[in-house]
Amino acid sequence: MKLLPLTPDGQTPVRVLTIAGTDSGGGAGIQADSRTMALCGVHACVAVAAVTVQNSVGVSGFHEIPPETVAAQVRCVVDDIGVGAAKTGMLASTAIIEAVAAVCTEVGIGRDQPVPLVVDPVCASMHGDPLLHAEALDAVRNTLIPIATVVTPNLDEIRLITGIDVVDDATARRAAEALHALGAQWSIVKGGHLRTSASSTDLLFDGDRFLEFSSPRIDTGNDHGGGDTLAAAIASALAHGWSVPDAVAFGKEWVTKCLEASYDLGAGHGPVSPLWRLRHP
Repeated sequence: MKLLPLTPDGQTPVRVLTIAGTDSGGGAGIQADSRTMALCGVHACVAVAAVTVQNSVGVSGFHEIPPETVAAQVRCVVDDIGVGAAKTGMLASTAIIEAVAAVCTEVGIGRDQPVPLVVDPVCASMHGDPLLHAEALDAVRNTLIPIATVVTPNLDEIRLITGIDVVDDATARRAAEALHALGAQWSIVKGGHLRTSASSTDLLFDGDRFLEFSSPRIDTGNDHGGGDTLAAAIASALAHGWSVPDAVAFGKEWVTKCLEASYDLGAGHGPVSPLWRLRHP
């Protein structure tokens, strides 16, 4: 695969902002985003939206950061440091989603803005633990997705957001169209959880054309943080100036490599690992 370039010592790398929640177990969330960004040659800036209490087994609680504090983190980073792309992850509540959408529009992040935005509409953990208040789904549909350059839900999130249960190629295409109709410039329907073949195929849609990105299915239960890692890789490629289709192709290859390098951690699901890049500079 073609890797993103690492910045020479002493030179300022491209910057990406992640607006998301923490993972105390280190497998997902801001921790996963920062690992991938660093190994994609990117300086990661963060706006913490929530602090979770979780490990490899599950999420036992979370604390929301005040919406005005989340927005202030975004504003101060962009005003001083500047970013080439941004991504969202766990935003927890309607108030935080609305604050993030407003500040992103204010500082030029999002669809049809100078800085592209990857929206990973996190609703629940891989264990099924809620990471978004149920009443905030309308804010995801009506406020967050409409400012997305790319939206990257998993199949459970697609079902919650669109009501479509993706079971085959036809329903995947319907879901991609429904996500695009909500306002996203590009929508992705990921095939990792659709275990109907030996390959995993992600579908990308821009309102006119469907593009498919396939990879071998990796037989591992250590897939914690896979969605965060994919979205962070796409955002990193966009910050490097890649087109959306090229960035998605890169993200697909990246997360496949990370699944191959995943490792056991704790008593539950271990994380996908971008540390393989250390052996391939």
